[in-house]
Amino acid sequence: MAQHVGGLPLRDCLIFGSRPIASAYRIYFGARVAPLLVLGFASGLPLALTGGALQAWATLDGVSLQEIGFLTLVGSAYTLKFLWAPLIDRYVPPLLGRRRGWMLITQLLLSVGIMAMGAFSPSNALFTLALLAVAVAFLSATQDIAFDAYCSDVLRPEERGAGAAIRTLGYRLAMVVSGGLALVIADRWLGWGYTYVMMGGLMALCAIATLLAPEPEAPARQPRSLARAVIEPFKDFFSRGDALTILALIVFYKLGDAFAGALSTTFLIRGAGFSATEVGTVNKVLGLTATIFGALAGGTLMARLGLYKSLMWFGVLQAVSNLAYWLIAISPKSIALMALGVGIENVCGGLGTAAFVALLMALCAGQFSATQFALLSALSAVGRTYLAGPLTPVLVESFGWPVFFLLTVLIAVPGLVLLWLRRRDIDALDRK
Repeated sequence: MAQHVGGLPLRDCLIFGSRPIASAYRIYFGARVAPLLVLGFASGLPLALTGGALQAWATLDGVSLQEIGFLTLVGSAYTLKFLWAPLIDRYVPPLLGRRRGWMLITQLLLSVGIMAMGAFSPSNALFTLALLAVAVAFLSATQDIAFDAYCSDVLRPEERGAGAAIRTLGYRLAMVVSGGLALVIADRWLGWGYTYVMMGGLMALCAIATLLAPEPEAPARQPRSLARAVIEPFKDFFSRGDALTILALIVFYKLGDAFAGALSTTFLIRGAGFSATEVGTVNKVLGLTATIFGALAGGTLMARLGLYKSLMWFGVLQAVSNLAYWLIAISPKSIALMALGVGIENVCGGLGTAAFVALLMALCAGQFSATQFALLSALSAVGRTYLAGPLTPVLVESFGWPVFFLLTVLIAVPGLVLLWLRRRDIDALDRK
């Protein structure tokens, strides 16, 4: 007869701290967490369809390089979404509440828009196709605003890590489907037009998860005017005594990771001497798998450690893991070493991402979560876009690859120091 402990089979009750492992992983199957897998998939699906996949379609259709370069502007909506986020906070659709209502509307419109893209071709109607892509990107960014706010509102403090992990998993799977699998389907079976129709159908199916997802337990009321929706999120955030330090923490927490990853593919090909096929197989496929594993492990561990300890431990790990690239840089060429290094770095990066997204959720006030999350996530990209991107080539040319990767560990230290300085405030967010 099977023995039981606390109502669970003994084989499932290996102890994870003071909690059974089975209990720790069950958080992913909760009513508030599980739907985020499909909703995260819906969030990630349109990105490649207006980016990499669209560029591939235009390239194969004989569009000029200059016109393909123009298509890169389609994604501007994702970086500017904070401009109309107050509208999502202020106005409530007639169905499904503040967040799910906007999610459903945008998902259904995205389904139509993506299918409509399949009715045109880059060689014959590039301008029309580009306009549709802009509309799809705008709707996708709007869906992201509502989805981010929904996650902040619906998850309990102990579920934020798991929620951040499961939505990341859904998002990454969508990127594989729309950014990789779609190219194979279009090339071998359906052609581009019908592939986009199929992707639009997938988006429509994702709307079912929005219908089934629960409402927040204590929904916050919307701001009483649009002016308040624009101004109050700033007043609310900066009324906190720790506001400036927290903003600096958001910029610096993943900065070392951003520097290490900025030219990682270039390093593996040009610096370490691996072929594009080797890098594509290991750095992309294994890297994606490792990131997903790291995010899921991070969500599970966060349920036990809490927000501050998770941010600190995972931040240290994601900093130290950059040494894996340093080891690749100073060692003889080895596929096994490259796979191990990429795997370690991406697992630790996934841990840090899960904790960081949970922090952004915890910092948002329910009444203004759409605007605040959009602003905080835009701020988090500042270091990656304006520091890591421009400065990485300068550092590599000045010091070489091995010293550069050692420097990325040091670049991560200020974020950890800021985290330590605000440890009490972050601990308090677990009780929010």
